[in-house]
This record gives sequence, structure tokens and C-alpha cells, in this order.
Amino acid sequence: MSAESEAVSEAPEGAAPAPLPNLQSRTDTVVDGIKGMITSGSLRAGSRLPVEKDLALELGVSRSSLREGVRALASMGVLETRQGDGTYVTSLDPSLLLAPMSFLVDLQDVSDMSHVQAVRRVLETEAAGRAAITIGDEALDEAESILASVDPLTTTGSPPSYDAFIEADIAFHRVVSHAAGNPALEALIEALSSRTLRARTWRAITEQGVLAVTHGEHRAILHSLRLHDPEGARLRMGTHLLAVQDFMHEHPGSPPVG
Repeated sequence: MSAESEAVSEAPEGAAPAPLPNLQSRTDTVVDGIKGMITSGSLRAGSRLPVEKDLALELGVSRSSLREGVRALASMGVLETRQGDGTYVTSLDPSLLLAPMSFLVDLQDVSDMSHVQAVRRVLETEAAGRAAITIGDEALDEAESILASVDPLTTTGSPPSYDAFIEADIAFHRVVSHAAGNPALEALIEALSSRTLRARTWRAITEQGVLAVTHGEHRAILHSLRLHDPEGARLRMGTHLLAVQDFMHEHPGSPPVG
């Protein structure tokens, strides 16, 4: 039975039917109520929600409205329903909670990608500065291994493998953002970075010599990280990503679909 039909059936006999409730407002009541339970500590990461009947009564909503709210929170990564076992609060990891942002970013018009890249540049510049302070030998070695794997692509006369280069580009930036030690910052960067991949690939293909230039910029960033120089890392990362942003601004709508 829907929330609207429940409201009508609950009206006293002979009385005018109560106004139909706004289902969205009831859903918001559920979302806000469960969020309040999490922020107050009555529900924690991994906690099982009370049974449906009790939780609906506590929140003052119908069971159908409760289910709508639970579905909304599940789509946000806050709750997960386990078949036959109930509904639980997730780990609330930032990478999980911020994952829907990548979907929203994907909906942006391709001509607006330079704006997405501008935000990415701000975030990754800060991540590079933080990483320079906290990065350890293991992460430095991983970054070196990634860059070394594509050294031949920038020094030989053979046709470059753009896919291999872009994969290394992605991996290098992920090492840096992870080394910053801020899961929320890392998740935001990941959400924004994926949307700029096609333009970055298009730049690699169309701009002569850009692979060698980009590789040199990566090497310069890594050098600052080895020196634990936050300002140098910020400067080099910002300069590196500004070049991509300028390309997107100068080539709105590219690359073409397909």
C-alpha cells in the first residue's frame, strides 16, 4: 500500500480525506532522521537499523515512506540492505559516500570540462603539497616504478602507446593523492579525475611532443616529493594540471564522441 493510500484509509469514517502527504517530504524526514541517528552516535558504521515497524514509528512515517528513505540512503552509500538479514549502516568511507559525485560530474556538458579540470587542479595541487610532507619510501618507489614503465614511450622513435601512457598517468596521480593522507580529498580527486580522461587522451594524441613534456612534469613532481618540498610539489603539480586545463579551454567539446 502506498503512503498516499495509507493516508486516505486512516481518515475517520465520514470525514473528508486528509490532504495527500508530500512523499518527498516524508522521504526527507527519513533521510534526516537516520542521518541524525548516525551523527548522534546512536547508529554507527556497521550498525543494523531497528526493525522496519519500530523505526517507522520512531520517525513518525509510514513504512512505505521509510522504505523510500532507505532506498535513497542506499543510493548515497550510507545504507546497505542485506537480503534476509536487514539494513545496515555502511562503513561510511569517504570513497563510498563521494562515489555518486562522479555520476553528477559525468552529467556535465563536455564543453564545461575545463571548469571540472580547474577544480581538479586546486584539489590535486593541495594533495601534492600534503603528500610531500607525509609520503613514505614505499609510495615513492611505487611512483618511480610507474614513471619508469613509460620512460621508453618518451625516448624512442616508435609509435607511442597512448593507452599505456594514460594508465601510468592515472596511476601516478593516484599514488600522490593517496599519499596526501586525506581520504575525503582523495575521493574528491578520483571523482573529478575520471571525467577528464578523454580530454587528456585527446591532448596526448593531438599535441606533438606532449608525452615527453607531461612525463617531464611528472618527474619534476616526483623530485619535489623525494625532497619533501611541499611548496615545490604544489607549484609543479599546479603548473602540470594548468596545461591540461588550458587545452580543455581552447578545445571545448573535444574529443569527439567515439
